[in-house]
Order: sequence, then structure tokens, then C-alpha cells
Amino acid sequence: MTATGIMDKEINILTLGLLKMRLKSIFPLFLAFLVAMNLSPVMAQENETTEPVLQFDPTDPENHLLLDLSTGGRVTIVLYPHIAPNHVKRIKTLTRQGFYDGIIFHRVIEGFMAQTGDPTGTGQGGSQLPDLEAEFTRNVHVRGTVSMARANEPNSANSQFFIVFQPRFSLDNKYTLFGRVKSGMQYIDAIQRGEPPKSPDHIVQASIGADNKPAPIIEIVDRSLPGDDELSIID
Repeated sequence: MTATGIMDKEINILTLGLLKMRLKSIFPLFLAFLVAMNLSPVMAQENETTEPVLQFDPTDPENHLLLDLSTGGRVTIVLYPHIAPNHVKRIKTLTRQGFYDGIIFHRVIEGFMAQTGDPTGTGQGGSQLPDLEAEFTRNVHVRGTVSMARANEPNSANSQFFIVFQPRFSLDNKYTLFGRVKSGMQYIDAIQRGEPPKSPDHIVQASIGADNKPAPIIEIVDRSLPGDDELSIID
């Protein structure tokens, strides 16, 4: 290799080294600039694809649906406004109107769920408010999950809801899940089975925790009549 060739190679090496040093000194400043402008690569990508997440406090009584049941006690359901804001708003509205007070559990299937929220008790009724657009999520239906009932049309939920006795993952992303039982599941388990039940249980009083409504006095009906233990309510 000639002297000129050797010199050119040394110059290229020196130039590359200076360039690397310059990049190392500039890169931290560049990142700081992006962070200051809220435009870092990761944040910019998230801002393009992610909607704002609502704040959710499971201990806030405003997020507690209280159901005093004819089975003898109070059920506390934690509502999920962060994943189903419109459905939670509907439940709160109807509850504060007294809509659910006295409504029966008209469809109760062993090992599956207990459904209520229909003032006609037939499964065909609802409130005077318009139907809701679905808010399906990937959250799973486990024991105590509370979801909105609907017709075949996804955007047909109105006032009816159901509480599952056992996990039922086939419902995931098909029904709007808006809460889960925190306490009192034993009173759900005690609901009379049937479609409809022979002697249906009902919601004595529904309220929102923040409203501080006292639990009503519940008179438990004795269903242990002669021969009833031999009857099968469900086909």
C-alpha cells in the first residue's frame, strides 16, 4: 500500500471516530428534547393508538352497587366505569330512580347465572331509556361477574343484567361486563332457580354506596313446604 493510501485510511478512521463521539454527545440532548416535547418514540406511538383511561377507585362508594335481596342479605358489587362507563352510568341512573326495587330474578340457571332487571318479569322488558351501544372488552367472566343482558343485537342492552355463578369464558367480548360481586355472593347463590322460578326471589332495594341508604328489614320466606324438595323447577 502506498503512503497516500495509508494516509487516506488513517484519515477515514479518524473521521469515523470523531463522528461517533459527536453522535454520543448529541443523542442524550436529542432524547431530552423529545421527552420535553412529549414526543419520545414510545410515547408518540402510544398517543396515536391509546385512548385516555378513566380513573377507577374500587374502594370509592360511588362505584358500589348495593343489592338487598329477598334471600336475606346485602350484595356489594364493585362497578367498573373504566371499562364500561356508559353501562355503569345507566345502572346508577336506574338505581337512583328506584327502578330495580322489587324486580324479580326471572331467569336463574344452575351453574350458570341469575338474571334480573326486567320490570315485567318476562325477560322481554326494560326501561324507558334508549338501548346502549356495546362496550365489549377482553375481561373474563368469572364467578361473581356482573354483565348486561341483551337480545341478539349487540347494541340492545337496556336495564337487564346477570350475575354468573361459575366461570363462563364463552361470554367474554360478547356481553358488556360492568362489575363484580365483592361481598354477599352467598345471597346470590341462594336465589331460586328456574326460567322463571316457581317462587322467584327479588331485589328488595338497590342503591349506590355513596348514597348511604340503610339496608331494609328483609323477611325471609320459608319455602320448605311439604313435597317441595321433590319438585324439579328446572327441566
